[in-house]
Amino acid sequence: MKEKFLPIGSVCMLKGGTKRVMITGYLSIEDSNPKKIYDYNGCIYPEGYLSSKQVCLFNHDQIDKVFFEGYTDEERDKFNKSLDELSKALEKKMKETVE
Repeated sequence: MKEKFLPIGSVCMLKGGTKRVMITGYLSIEDSNPKKIYDYNGCIYPEGYLSSKQVCLFNHDQIDKVFFEGYTDEERDKFNKSLDELSKALEKKMKETVE
């Protein structure tokens, strides 16, 4: 289980990856599999967002290395608590719909 969500702007390498990824958002759903929720969405680094076809969806446990952790302040810390609660609630709801 993830300890926390990394801040927007964090740059990391995914396991097996060859290109770094910058986190741009949270709790995304893939169009082709609406029952799967990913912890993060991101874009390639340093190029950034190029098109909707190049958005990367991944989970915390897929991160191999964090190169840079994005900006954090009190507002972000408060948001992170809400994000963690929402993530747990969504995971629970998804498990209920599968069973």
